[in-house]
Amino acid sequence: MNPILLNFTEIDEMQELLHDYPPADEAMELLKKHNGRLDTTFEELWTQANGIEPLEAQKSIWQVTLKVMRDELCGHEGFRAILNEYLKNPGNAALLTTLVVSLSQITTLPINPAIATIIILYILKVGLGIFCEYTEPTSPTSAS
Repeated sequence: MNPILLNFTEIDEMQELLHDYPPADEAMELLKKHNGRLDTTFEELWTQANGIEPLEAQKSIWQVTLKVMRDELCGHEGFRAILNEYLKNPGNAALLTTLVVSLSQITTLPINPAIATIIILYILKVGLGIFCEYTEPTSPTSAS
């Protein structure tokens, strides 16, 4: 499965929108360091926040977190309303910051605003419909 990336123009645009929201600074700098890869940026932020490396497992901490987020966000009308309002006004920094803060408050997962920023950027990149419908990558077929 190919990772979801933000290009440097997208990163710069989001960084400009979030420049008044200090918790997003770290997320945006790490996103640049990881060449726009949301998954590896998330995993580094998760490691920093929790003090332990993610386990080597079939599913990454990124995949598991997205699954939990789908379960918690996709039926949450308040979150959908804020997201839809932002999509109508994509240059609105206050709405983007509200999305990040809302995600941090809605979820039962202990995530900080930098991690929430990366998850919001992922949802904005793929779209909420795809995010909510996409559950897991298909298993690769074994070669005979």
